[in-house]
Amino acid sequence: MRKPDASSDARPAALLLSPEAPYPPVGGGPLRTASLLRHLAERYCLDLIVFREPGAPDPAAALPPGLLREVHVVSLPVHSRRTLARAGRNLGRLLRRLPPLNDRFAGFARTISAFLDGRQYALAVIEHFWCAPYCEQLAPHSKRLVLDLHNIESVLYRRCAATDGFPLSLAFGRFAKSCLEMERRWLPRFSLLLVPSAEDARRVREIAPGSVVEVYPNSIPLAPQPAAPEEDLLAFSGNLEYHPNASAVRFFRQRVWPLLRARWPELRWRLIGKNPQAVRRFVRGDPRIELTGPVEDAIEALAAAKVVVAPVLAGSGTRVKILEAWAAGRAVVSTTLGAEGLSARAGEHLLLADTPQAFADAVSSLLASPERRALLGRAGRALYEREFTWETASARLKHIGI
Repeated sequence: MRKPDASSDARPAALLLSPEAPYPPVGGGPLRTASLLRHLAERYCLDLIVFREPGAPDPAAALPPGLLREVHVVSLPVHSRRTLARAGRNLGRLLRRLPPLNDRFAGFARTISAFLDGRQYALAVIEHFWCAPYCEQLAPHSKRLVLDLHNIESVLYRRCAATDGFPLSLAFGRFAKSCLEMERRWLPRFSLLLVPSAEDARRVREIAPGSVVEVYPNSIPLAPQPAAPEEDLLAFSGNLEYHPNASAVRFFRQRVWPLLRARWPELRWRLIGKNPQAVRRFVRGDPRIELTGPVEDAIEALAAAKVVVAPVLAGSGTRVKILEAWAAGRAVVSTTLGAEGLSARAGEHLLLADTPQAFADAVSSLLASPERRALLGRAGRALYEREFTWETASARLKHIGI
């Protein structure tokens, strides 16, 4: 592989390692990675190591031209998605005490070392805890090593264990313990840890005392507010295969939607996002529930709704789905956990509800009041513009010297 000539660019060199393609920036993970990549590309001569799932588009082809110096794609092996094959893999992971995504992205140390041979960087950033062990390969080639924690994996698994029945609760509980052990081992190895919220920063400092932790909020590009008229519609968005999203859909369908369906006979519920097959079994048989699949513009899609719901019962980090709803200028009803870390005030920027009846009542109060919907939508939009755009997030990184 050709090694780039650093003398052609006076900026310091930096490296970003990501387990998922940052472009197109659709979904919480790619959006966070893309925001960080854009910031680094403005200040550094930037290289990217990115993993690619079998059959996925070339991640290098989707990148904006001229953004990066060099892209190295690591191809992942084929994993069957059939139920028995997935169950067998996960059983093996349970026996080895290795969480699924940490296992999926393990085993490429030699490939990464070969790319790094002869290169030196002022800064190297690893995206996601799943790839944290590659600090051993990156550390000798970088003056400063940063880990960007999209979630705190031990917290994520522990919360999933608390909301699911046996046997999933057992599996999630074991993975939570494994992640905590790995976090205690790997987090102290980094010069700096980035987290989405002050709550996550506190948790990380408890796990890895003495580590330098800074808040880098989840954010989305500054977008104009769509002018779409409201439909008689609720909306939920996200990767529907992601377990916290699937459990949110199940909870809303079984516990909240029947209350709303009876009260509002014309109301529809639209699920927006990739992997709709993951929740089809929860929603089948109801013609007033719509599965749209992935969309090019989530903000535009959410703008059709009167209310955006985030009935999230498990998770970590912060929810990009709420940021996108605010960008659309739409009122949001969320669980307390769903709105965690977003510095939003209940009753001003969104409504919070944690029981099925309270959630249905909160949604109904907004459906009955266009004025209140509009007021919450404007306040959410203003908070998004002030704190959760790529520009405001980039300013935080500049403040901490990245």
